Amino acid sequence: MAKNTAILTGEASSPLLFRHVSPGPGDSTLQFRLLHFWEARKNVKGGPDILLGIEMRMIDSEGTLAQGFIGQNRRNQYEKQLRRGSIYTLTSFYASNSKVEENIEGILTERFRIHSFLDFEANCDLRGDLHYVVGHLKLVDSQPLHQRPVLCTNDDSASRKVIVHLQLKDGPVINVYLWDEAAENFLLKFDACAATPTVLLVTTVNPKRLGGKLCLTSMSSSRVFLDEEVDPTKEYLNWLTTNPSATSTVNPVEVVKSETLTISEIAAFTKRQPAKVIPFDY
Repeated sequence: MAKNTAILTGEASSPLLFRHVSPGPGDSTLQFRLLHFWEARKNVKGGPDILLGIEMRMIDSEGTLAQGFIGQNRRNQYEKQLRRGSIYTLTSFYASNSKVEENIEGILTERFRIHSFLDFEANCDLRGDLHYVVGHLKLVDSQPLHQRPVLCTNDDSASRKVIVHLQLKDGPVINVYLWDEAAENFLLKFDACAATPTVLLVTTVNPKRLGGKLCLTSMSSSRVFLDEEVDPTKEYLNWLTTNPSATSTVNPVEVVKSETLTISEIAAFTKRQPAKVIPFDY
C-alpha cells in the first residue's frame, strides 16, 4: 500500500469495484467487506520467523474476492480498526495482480452475515453493504408449499425470474425477487430436492421499496442455499423444529395483493440493475 493509505469505516461515494482496479498506484476509493486477516510471516531457516505485516481477504458488492496487505510499518496504525465482517473504504493504494485460491462458495459459507428485518429497513435503497437473508418459504411464484409448487424450468423467459415470499424470524413476510442466475440456481436446487424445501438463504441482496413495501432483490453475485446446505439454514431448520407455530399457513391473498405503483417507483426499483420484466397489476 502507498504511503498515504487510509482504511476507514463508513460510506464511500461511488466506490470502485475490484474489477475496475488496474495494476499500479491508485487514488480512487474502494469499498469492501473484510472476510479474514492474519499475520504475514516469512520463514527463516535456522532462525525465528520475520513478521512482514497483515494479510487480508476482502470481498466487494459483486462478490469478487481480493487479497490485501498492510506492511509492518503501518500495522499499529490500522490493526486495531480491523474487524471481520465489517465494511471499509480504502483510498490511496497500490494494486497488483494476484490469485486468490480459496473457493468463493467456501468463503461465503464460512462468513455468512445474516441481517434482520430492521437492518433491511434501515438500509433500504442504500448501497454499501452485503446483505444476506435467511427465512422459511411461504410462497414460491404465488404457490403455497403445503403442496409442492410446480415451477417452470424450461421456458427461458420465466426461468430468469422467481418471486418468493420469505418469513423472517424477526419480521413479517418479505418479497424476495430472484433474477437471472440466482433464479436459475434456485429452480435447479428446488427441483432436485426430494422433499419440498423449507428454508432459503440468499446472499448479497439489495433492499428496495416497491409500492411503499420493503422487498429484496438478488444481484449478479447472489447465491442461494436451501435447507441442509450450509450452517445458517441448518440452524434455521432446527429453530423451526422447536417453534412449529412459525410455519403456520399464510393466506396467499394477504401476501400476494395488487400494489398501485407510479412510473417513477418502477424506475427507482429497477435502476442500477439491467432491465427486467416485473409483473404488475394495472
